[in-house]
Amino acid sequence: MSTFYLVLTSMLGFFMALIALSLQYKHLLSILLSLEAATMNLFIMMFTLSNNITFSGEMALILITLGACEASLGLAILVSMIRVRGNDYVSSFSSQKC
Repeated sequence: MSTFYLVLTSMLGFFMALIALSLQYKHLLSILLSLEAATMNLFIMMFTLSNNITFSGEMALILITLGACEASLGLAILVSMIRVRGNDYVSSFSSQKC
């Protein structure tokens, strides 16, 4: 019964991360944090469900690996963008400003 509550909590956290992603889109750092929260909630949900079902935790391990790669790539893009433009505003992403 406790796994049900853990899955329910992770689903609620995932939807809250999506709401935060849709409401706070001004800075790149807030977008990256929302995506990381969504990834972590998906990891918790998949790991909890893999303990109930008999397919080990391979998918959860793959998801956490991809989440770590996404976080490092996002931070690298954030650092390079701040060095070039001086800010992390999403509105300055436009490539039409040649």
